[in-house]
Amino acid sequence: MSGHSKWSTIKHKKAVKDARRGKMFTKLIKDLTMAARMGGSDATSNPRLRTAIAVAKGASMPGDTIDRAVKKGAGELEGVSYEEVTYEGHALGGAAIMLQTLTDNKNRTVSEVRHLFTKNGGSLGQPNSVAWMFTQQGIISIEKDQTDEDRLMEIALDAGAEDVIVGDDMFEVVTVPNSLEDVRLALENANIAMVSAEANMVPQNTVSLAGKEAEQTLRLLDALQELDDVQTVSANVEIAVEEMEKFSAA
Repeated sequence: MSGHSKWSTIKHKKAVKDARRGKMFTKLIKDLTMAARMGGSDATSNPRLRTAIAVAKGASMPGDTIDRAVKKGAGELEGVSYEEVTYEGHALGGAAIMLQTLTDNKNRTVSEVRHLFTKNGGSLGQPNSVAWMFTQQGIISIEKDQTDEDRLMEIALDAGAEDVIVGDDMFEVVTVPNSLEDVRLALENANIAMVSAEANMVPQNTVSLAGKEAEQTLRLLDALQELDDVQTVSANVEIAVEEMEKFSAA
């Protein structure tokens, strides 16, 4: 829809700013640790870890920080044990939200998540209350000044991508989860810098919001994104550009 942006695009614009000021390091370290915990510290045989390392390097994370996170996850160093937990809920206006978290304290995390939903007019739901509205896909986000559409389309589709979505200032390469690493590696080999490369929950349909509902939902999504335990935020939200500009100026 012309003049509108989906939450997937909005949050990746935010991710660029977060990476530049180091805000994302806490989340990236957790992702590295969890990837190593689940698949071991050998990146050559652990696709999830390869992707996590590539994203961490893209955010200019120091190599020794990456190594420590990987070793902790693999049990080679003492460290905190994280657990993956998914939360679901609704925002004002009925928008569906899914959160993927990594936490060492589920009681703390659910309390913080519930507080933000309630504070911003939403509600935390039960498991599977909105999950049926989403499908898991690999999403690779690329700023448009990194390449042109035809070149990106050729490289991505040849590597196994399903689609390339063209936004106002971002490309989104869509893959099935199992093809994410193959496509990411093909783009890396083509020297195309990526903002993010992650398996995420993608909405099958979107809900357009305006006015108070748009503002309150953006506040909720922004606050959830800021929580240290939250790794990814997915929402079936589509909001007019002017609404986002009003929120940013507030």
